[in-house]
Amino acid sequence: MIRQLIDPANAITAIGLVLSLIGMSFAIAGKPEMGVAVVLWALLADHLDGIVAQRTKGRSPETGQVGKNLDSLADLVSAGAFPAVALIVVGSGSVLSVTAGAILLLASALRLSYFNVFGSPGGRFIGMPTTYAVPLTAILFLARPFVAAHLFPALLAIALVILAICHVAPVRVPKTVGAMYAVVTVFCVASSAVLALRGTLQ
Repeated sequence: MIRQLIDPANAITAIGLVLSLIGMSFAIAGKPEMGVAVVLWALLADHLDGIVAQRTKGRSPETGQVGKNLDSLADLVSAGAFPAVALIVVGSGSVLSVTAGAILLLASALRLSYFNVFGSPGGRFIGMPTTYAVPLTAILFLARPFVAAHLFPALLAIALVILAICHVAPVRVPKTVGAMYAVVTVFCVASSAVLALRGTLQ
């Protein structure tokens, strides 16, 4: 099993998974902005592993299948578990935050399981990709200083529940291609820098 991580794409996915855990540890320690900053790099790893997989010559079908499932598990942690944990932390474990986090986690798991079976017919995803939870969480934390402290947990909870509904809704979403990779990269790097700076000043 360990040999599967020698594959460059799978190794990148594994690094993203570890980054998600580090981000979660920051959130649990009371530094959710720093956690989001780290998980944005896990999102970049998620985009990079697919590109590397396509360009790796001689990659066996079995390694590709392991990579596909490893990628889904990594997405569940970064885009399902992490936002849920960050929400519960800022919501101080309220019923709303735990309920919203559970809804997001369940919807993420269902969405990823569905994708592993049915794929993306016609080159479009069915249901909004789980990875959208990371930039959404980042945007909301970037806006946090401009939102009343007592309102922010509810705003984050509502936004993540709406996203969870979109994960399992029968909508067709185009894949990220071409210039959009550059847009995502710039957003992740810039947002991570801002949030990390803010996190160090807390």
